[in-house]
Amino acid sequence: MKIHEQRHGAVMILRPEGPLVDQDVVPFRQQLNNVRRASLGRVVVDMSTIPFIDSKGLETLVEVTREMADSGQALRLCNVNETIREVLELTELSPMFEHYADANSAVRSFL
Repeated sequence: MKIHEQRHGAVMILRPEGPLVDQDVVPFRQQLNNVRRASLGRVVVDMSTIPFIDSKGLETLVEVTREMADSGQALRLCNVNETIREVLELTELSPMFEHYADANSAVRSFL
């Protein structure tokens, strides 16, 4: 999995390419943790190039979101496709995440 990083002021945007599945979870989590430290805990995950997510990918998003919230930091999701949105709703995890239509809206939510 390739993960692009883009900085918007104090906010970091991560845009992973490809499905977020078992073999990609460890590098994704490592990069998320590195970005957390470098961005004052303001992170947006742009899901526009993630076609689907498995249980390990969901578990990672949940764990990181909880860890960040416990330390006063925040993770936002944007550009979530219909497949992933349905998975989040079926697993009743959707309310756990703040969803935005695009990266700019997610970045502005930190202001």
